[in-house]
Amino acid sequence: MKIILATGISPPEIGGPATYAKALAKELQELKHEVVVVTYGGEASCKLQVADSWSVICVAKSGGHLLRWWRYSRALKKHGEDADIVYAFSSVSCGIPLKMARLRKPKKILRLGGDFLWERYTDRGGKLGLREWYGKKGCRLQVAGWLLNHFDHIVFSSAFQRDIYLDHYKNLPAYSVTENALPIGTTVLHEKHEPFRLLFLGRLVKFKNIAQLLKALKNFPRSTLTIAGSGPELSSLQALAKKLNIADRIAFVGNREGKDKQKLFYDHDLLVLPSITEISPNVALEAKAVGLPVLLTEETGLSATLQKGMILRSLRGADQILAAIKEVQKKYGEIAAASAQPATVRPWSRVAEEHKDLFHRLLPS
Repeated sequence: MKIILATGISPPEIGGPATYAKALAKELQELKHEVVVVTYGGEASCKLQVADSWSVICVAKSGGHLLRWWRYSRALKKHGEDADIVYAFSSVSCGIPLKMARLRKPKKILRLGGDFLWERYTDRGGKLGLREWYGKKGCRLQVAGWLLNHFDHIVFSSAFQRDIYLDHYKNLPAYSVTENALPIGTTVLHEKHEPFRLLFLGRLVKFKNIAQLLKALKNFPRSTLTIAGSGPELSSLQALAKKLNIADRIAFVGNREGKDKQKLFYDHDLLVLPSITEISPNVALEAKAVGLPVLLTEETGLSATLQKGMILRSLRGADQILAAIKEVQKKYGEIAAASAQPATVRPWSRVAEEHKDLFHRLLPS
């Protein structure tokens, strides 16, 4: 099969779609399929991926949404006209260009591990979680429904998001749930440092609720925080750290991948993900695979199996985050021991096999 993976971000950027697209491309190619990744990014981003054995087509972000989407649609048209599958990682940033490309041959599949419209709502300062936002009277979903119905199949990363969509969208295309991978890792029993070492790793966007984490840190003096990632909130978070007089305890280290990311997991005491909603956080699973304790918002789509050993709490406000971190610190030996227990592994190879089976079912025999 020829498979196009259409993503909004790819390494070295940090985020679920970047991690997922690269891992899936690798596994599908090992299954002897032809893989092309189409992504937004500059020439420098593509040069960083030359070691990959599949094609990576980078589309410039400049010029505003319409021009960006048009460029992306041209890339899909050029490389996807003869494809069997186009697998998109965003209903809007990839879905609109895919509709513009008017590809006839390939089956079009959408993977949903996030929600574009809800994320834009939080970018404008919205505080409702995903389920609350969908339940709000007057929530306008017609455009999203129109985009969803352009696809032949939707792959949800969690039953949590699937159930929300079934409640609020009519006449969805065929759908299934394929959970994220829980990769094979070497678990290490973490020992508590002094000061306590906290880690956040992900996109620096508003729904990640990082500002509240910084405010919590203000009242937790014997601690440090490493923030790994990039995004539009970087400058405001740096300014907030200075305003709170905690800049000397916070390290903004940019994007980290591969061995550098693994080192962050081994060198810290706790990964904190205080998002308003976190549907299917790959980074939590990566941390779990090496035994790093994870403190995660309770509004998550991870199944009971995948979240086993993680600490789930309500983390909307700084006071809640502070109380949860103190709880982990107090019980650290017990929590670290539980986190270091071997987990039920769900390797990327299994995720790829599940995708391969789905693709074969959708294609004409």
